[in-house]
Amino acid sequence: MTNVFWQDRPVLVTGATGLVGGWTVKRLLAAGAHVVCLVRDWIPEAELLLSGDIGRVTVVRADIRDQAALERILGEHEIDTVIHLAAQTIVGIANRNPISTFETNIQGTWNLLEACRRSPLVKQIVNASSDKAYGDQESLPYDELTPLQGRHPYDVSKSCADLIAGAYAKSYGLPVVTTRCGNFYGGGDLNWNRIVPGTIRSVLRGQPPVIRSDGEFVRDYFYVDDGAAVYMMLAEQLAQRREELTGEAFNFSNEIQVTVNQLVAKILDAMGSNLKPVILNEASNEIRHQYLSAQKARKLLGWSALYTLEEGLSATVTWYKEFLA
Repeated sequence: MTNVFWQDRPVLVTGATGLVGGWTVKRLLAAGAHVVCLVRDWIPEAELLLSGDIGRVTVVRADIRDQAALERILGEHEIDTVIHLAAQTIVGIANRNPISTFETNIQGTWNLLEACRRSPLVKQIVNASSDKAYGDQESLPYDELTPLQGRHPYDVSKSCADLIAGAYAKSYGLPVVTTRCGNFYGGGDLNWNRIVPGTIRSVLRGQPPVIRSDGEFVRDYFYVDDGAAVYMMLAEQLAQRREELTGEAFNFSNEIQVTVNQLVAKILDAMGSNLKPVILNEASNEIRHQYLSAQKARKLLGWSALYTLEEGLSATVTWYKEFLA
C-alpha cells in the first residue's frame, strides 16, 4: 500500500543484500519509495534477489569504504533518506578478521555520514547500531543511558560507529538517529553459523542442531520485519521532529530474555522435532548476558513490536522450508 511520505521518495539502503536490508527494501517498495540499493558483493541467494525485488530497485555497485563513490551516489540519485545497514555482522569473523570488520563498520559509517554532510539534499539518516555497542554490563537491561563500552572486536566496531553518528549529529546537526536492536532473525539469513537458520537447516536435514556455546548465553531476539518497520518509522518521525530526534538513539526489543538452549527448544517444538542439540561450548569473545529496555521507544515514539517471538519463529521456519525445498 502506497504511503504518502514514501511515495516516490529517493531512498538509499546500504547493506541491501543483508538480512535486514532485504526486508527493508520489501517494505519500502510496498510503500511506493524509489529505492537505491548499495551492493558490494553479489549474493545470488539474498532475499533481495530471490524475491525478485532486485528488478524493482536501482542497484549501485560500490564499497561503503569508498567515500567519493558514496557522494556520487547521493548526488546523482538525489537521495532524500538514507537507511544505513551495511556492516560485517558476524562475531566469529570479527574475532578472526578484526581489520576488515573495523573498516566496514567504523570507517564505512564515517564515510557515509561525511558524504551525507556534504550532500545538501539528504534530510534523514537512520543508522543501524546494535545492542552489542553497550558491551558487557553488570546492570541490565540496557537503556539508552548505558555507556557504550565494547571490549571485543565486533562490539567495539558497533560502539565506535554509534559514537561517530552521535558526533556528526552534535557537531554538524546532521539529521541522524540510531537504532540499537536485539539479535535479528528471520527468513533470508544465510549465515548458517547463526543459531536460528543453522538450527532450522539441521532439522530439515535430519541432523542434530549445533550450539557453539554452552547454550546458556542470554540474548534478545528481534524479528527482521519488525526491524524493517522500525527503520521506516524512525525516518518518518525524524522528518516530522528533526530537532527533537537528531542525535537520539533508541533500543528496539521484545524485552525478553532467552537462552540459546531455550531458543533452540522453541524451534524444535515449532518444527515438531525430537532431535537433541549438540553443545560444543566453544564460543569466545562474546557477551554472556544481554537484554534491552525499549521503554524510550515506547514512550517517545509510541512504538510496539509487530511480532511475538513465537510468531516470528513460525514465519521464519516457513520461509526456510520453502527456501531449502
